Amino acid sequence: MEFSSFTAGESHGKGIVSVVKGFPSGLEYDKDLIHEDLRRRQGGYGRGSRMDIEQDEVEILSGFYNGKTLGTPITLWVKNRDWKNWRQVVSPEKAGSEGRELNLPRPGHADLAGSLQRGYRDCRKVLERSSARETAGRVAVGGLSKTLLGKFEIKILSRVIRIGGVVDDSKVSISSWSELTENSPVRVIDSGIEDEIIREIDSAKEEGDSLGGVFEVAVTGMPPGLGSYRDPLDRLDSRISSGFMSIPAVKSVEIGLGREVGEKRGSEVHDEIYHDEDRGFYRKTNNAGGIEGGVSNGQAIVVTAAMKPIPTLTKPLNSVNLITGTSESAAKERSDVCAVPAASVVGEAVLANLVLKAFLDKFGGDTMQEINERYKEYIGKLESWFGGD
Repeated sequence: MEFSSFTAGESHGKGIVSVVKGFPSGLEYDKDLIHEDLRRRQGGYGRGSRMDIEQDEVEILSGFYNGKTLGTPITLWVKNRDWKNWRQVVSPEKAGSEGRELNLPRPGHADLAGSLQRGYRDCRKVLERSSARETAGRVAVGGLSKTLLGKFEIKILSRVIRIGGVVDDSKVSISSWSELTENSPVRVIDSGIEDEIIREIDSAKEEGDSLGGVFEVAVTGMPPGLGSYRDPLDRLDSRISSGFMSIPAVKSVEIGLGREVGEKRGSEVHDEIYHDEDRGFYRKTNNAGGIEGGVSNGQAIVVTAAMKPIPTLTKPLNSVNLITGTSESAAKERSDVCAVPAASVVGEAVLANLVLKAFLDKFGGDTMQEINERYKEYIGKLESWFGGD
């Protein structure tokens, strides 16, 4: 069975459920890692008041026995503490209370497009599922994926490189990202620009506006040969691009140099190949971002994503009332001013889940022992490429 996962649940419903299939047996549950990622997803300067209510923790409903995976479907639940404040509005058992409908769609949100698709006059029926609250479920699954990948020294890290007009162009090794960003309220490496970013976020809040930005996610320890050049849909970069575009508010995705490749000559873009006994095949540059022809080449995978500003504004833009047809200001909902730091953590989970799928496509088995044996055999063949068996 191929590794896959999906989520269910509404933003103000009882909680977010994640179902995972194709996970091997014998992996020990790392509850602390998952809870830490859920905490990191809730953090970052510019988050809204809902994060004062939620204290995300995961509860296992199936797929584990005495702390280890069974190889059966895994069900994870992240409880919505805010449910108690909304149960009379979005309860699945009864009609919602009057007066809480949302008839003024917000520009930039799924409100209008989703309502037109489903024939709704109440945009709340759309926003409850289109909300970024759903990503809590994906982060929980990402914690499982990170745990398995970590057994093979594969790590996923992230950083914020831009919020609004402030850019962090620090050039440091990927392995140092975590220690440099985890204590930053905006997850940047250059602590000298934190105050400037915070001032920009505060300014946007005072003006009833919001801010977007750019974040970067990387995978280290990647073996070569994951992905495929045979089928366009199985290309690793194709899957990654699709996965990152599924993160709410992400509007562009780049791998490696990204759009810069259109400005340079081939000799400036392509990473030259070298080999020695100790390192095997290696490159001195990583303009490809770790992927060539849809297949990992053994270097770090580096993904950059741009997130648009949050659509909900306290000084809303113009909209149209779906009941009366009159021109009015868009609805105001409780929301963040800036969620770029949180989006970078979601990006980690998305990339972890995508890399794990590619990893299990190549090395998959029913048990962790089988996977470990297949991985060791493959790495051994690579290490003996010239002159081995």
